[in-house]
Amino acid sequence: MDIQFVPLNHVHEKLGAKMVPFAGFNMPVRYSSDIEEHMTVRNGVGVFDVSHMGEFTLKGANALDLIQRVTSNDASKLIDGQAQYSCLPNETGGIVDDLIVYKITENDYLLVVNASNIEKDWNWISRFNTKGVEMKNISDDICLFAVQGPKAVTVLQKLTATDLSPIKYYHFAVGELAGVKNVILSNTGYTGAGGFEVYVHKADAEKVWDAIFEAGKDENIKPIGLGARDTLRLEMGFCLYGNDIDDTTSPIEGGLGWITKFTKAFTNSAAIKKQKEEGVTRKLVGFKMIDKGIPRHDYPIKDAAGNVIGKVTSGTQSPMLSIGIGLGYVTTANSGVGSEIYIDVRGRALKAVVSKMPLIS
Repeated sequence: MDIQFVPLNHVHEKLGAKMVPFAGFNMPVRYSSDIEEHMTVRNGVGVFDVSHMGEFTLKGANALDLIQRVTSNDASKLIDGQAQYSCLPNETGGIVDDLIVYKITENDYLLVVNASNIEKDWNWISRFNTKGVEMKNISDDICLFAVQGPKAVTVLQKLTATDLSPIKYYHFAVGELAGVKNVILSNTGYTGAGGFEVYVHKADAEKVWDAIFEAGKDENIKPIGLGARDTLRLEMGFCLYGNDIDDTTSPIEGGLGWITKFTKAFTNSAAIKKQKEEGVTRKLVGFKMIDKGIPRHDYPIKDAAGNVIGKVTSGTQSPMLSIGIGLGYVTTANSGVGSEIYIDVRGRALKAVVSKMPLIS
């Protein structure tokens, strides 16, 4: 597969980022160290260039109807300026992708999807577009910067007349930022550290990026790579598509029952509702290591008797807790908070405990 470049690729290389292939894109994995960047976001402010993400616009009288048919959450509840986390169920019990639905105004929506699934999601949604919804894939035209951390609002407020303080979590405004009009300022993110995600046309991307860093000098703002993005989201217990959820994991198994609303019919909704009512045999859980060790993707999870009861889907060393943490699927009987489990780390059974998420709470 050909590697694509985000519009500010040259900026990241100039900043000395280590660039790696990710989801088909050349992406910055780190600029300094994962731990330093992680703590910058938790305690101050950092900026991720996540312009590899996909964006689709859906417009017209039947736009909501299409979104309702393909997504698990109930988008009819959205008001103008509100966003919603959701997923696209497939027809066999799994998940095509997880995404965010933005309601710009009546009959005007923006869907933000994972970079690795842009074509897959486009084809999937298009298959259900039987009522003439105007769909556009604007992924190549949009840059997305995640300005995250407790000082993020302080930095961004210097650049806009839009009052950011009343914008609630999972709400957004369309305004001017750094002299650039029609910028989406969204109180969302993948870190649990607070902040905004900024959607801007690629022609204005470098101007906005530079303005954000100039405004954040006093707060010691830093660029942040994918390495810290992964440790930050894991501390919160946020799923990563392709690791923790995929085409074979149901929303109920993956702990996404809260975004699965049976107030309307959607793809495979009858089967998923039955699963919710009857229960599942495995569940995605968060866990913390008791013994010293770092859990990694695909490590077996065992019970005290040594029986395999599941596997790790994501794992790391938590910079905040200084212990190993992870997500993984285990049998329902072993999924309760406080349950002792054992992670098979290269033949050694290391004790861990199923923990409430977020893991740093």
